[in-house]
Amino acid sequence: MADTDIEEQLREAELEIYARRPEHQIAPTLDRIGALVSLLGDPHRGFPVIHVTGTNGKTSMTRMIDSLLRERGLRTGRFTSPHLVSARERISIDGVPLSAERFVEIYDEILPYIQMVDDRQPAQLSFFEVLTGMMFAAFADAPVDVAVIEVGLGGRWDATNVADGAVAVVGPVGMDHMQWLGHTIEEIAGEKAGIIKPGATAILAQQRVAAAEVLLAQASTVGATVAREGIEFGVLAREMAVGGQQVALRGLRGVYDEIYLPLFGAHQAGNAACALAAVEAFAGVPETVTPTTPTGRGQGGAIELEQGPASAAGLDPGIVRDGFAKVSSPGRLEVLRRSPTVIADAAHNPAGMAATLEALTEAFSFTTLVGVLAVSEDKDVSGLLDELEPALSEIVVTENSSPRSMPAPALAGLAAEVFGEDRVRAAGRLDDAIEIAIGLADEASSGDDDLLGSAGVLIAGSVVTAGNARALLAPGRAVDAPPEPGTPARHSFTVGDLQ
Repeated sequence: MADTDIEEQLREAELEIYARRPEHQIAPTLDRIGALVSLLGDPHRGFPVIHVTGTNGKTSMTRMIDSLLRERGLRTGRFTSPHLVSARERISIDGVPLSAERFVEIYDEILPYIQMVDDRQPAQLSFFEVLTGMMFAAFADAPVDVAVIEVGLGGRWDATNVADGAVAVVGPVGMDHMQWLGHTIEEIAGEKAGIIKPGATAILAQQRVAAAEVLLAQASTVGATVAREGIEFGVLAREMAVGGQQVALRGLRGVYDEIYLPLFGAHQAGNAACALAAVEAFAGVPETVTPTTPTGRGQGGAIELEQGPASAAGLDPGIVRDGFAKVSSPGRLEVLRRSPTVIADAAHNPAGMAATLEALTEAFSFTTLVGVLAVSEDKDVSGLLDELEPALSEIVVTENSSPRSMPAPALAGLAAEVFGEDRVRAAGRLDDAIEIAIGLADEASSGDDDLLGSAGVLIAGSVVTAGNARALLAPGRAVDAPPEPGTPARHSFTVGDLQ
């Protein structure tokens, strides 16, 4: 089949899926996805699952777990969301997104069953439910040895939760998606706790006390084993390294040092600790720990842990090092070009933005940082701006390709309240906004050799924003490939309207 033909078929399939109820419009029930997987022969029962939720860090943890499992010789399925460029990215086998041809094949194969469910249910399957059904079918057909599945939203009612995870990983719980998950930490944690199933092992990132209490209560109710970051496992040490950081991790079954992690920030070191513990738990933990008291998330740096005797049944340290060294997390503090340095990040809530800025300050020595912000209307926009204001010299507000994107004039008005009008620029298109920001960064470092390279641009506010920036500045870079060495060339921004 000609490449042009399959690309056109892929576009048609994606448009049909996108035309359905979007993933952010929640109709809480597992009935629709349950009916679909039943018609498909329960493919979600054909492989063990490591299930990942949390407010921030889900995608990075999922990718780390996947890399470690593949390094151990297992065939993996990986499901992440949202995507940066193409829906194909969400469903990966052995670390590689489905090909256009395979994506279309699976969609065509299950479409009759999708239509049957649509006809029988009060509401049609959503965009996310269709992709979840495709994911289960693809993984069962491969077949995979283990699936690492990221929750789309929340946990309890998420379509992925028809599967029962042998390991449930809960990243830090914060305030996001309040209109669907609840307006308190306890309510949001309760939704995310829904992925902790009877007999599972729950791997908990460091949490606020209120969230930890809810998660521990759920684990106790269903009889799950619990391991907590900062108590049973965690980060022992970390230091900066070229292109990332060097970390030492205490896992459930041993201590692993001299690990190179090609990602920036203390939050990514914590994500790595959770990923390691999840893989150890999946491999089988000889001794379990009864949970006692919750713990709160630290503010970065090393975590103090008691140095008890480690199990001799730990993972091969070489495999752990190799697995982490191969990790990538596109759109997470990703350098898209240099001179000036332009970085894209998917941070879209205040907690995520705070972690991003902390990591950026630690890893880069910018004297001037210009921001480009495009964000969804339903986010805590004021909270994002409050986090950004101390770090940015100026901000260029704009729009991304999502229909949920806040119009630039409205965002400019909110930004002016935080930054002052003289520090705010607005552009209706992301490519124009990036060009303005690059010009401001160049201006800040011009005329003085000592300042060359001291200015940077941060593009953030949404996964869609990061994906759009990637399409503009690094169009040939594969989502699952590390950036090529060298300095990316300047772009003329002639890419058509991303809408």
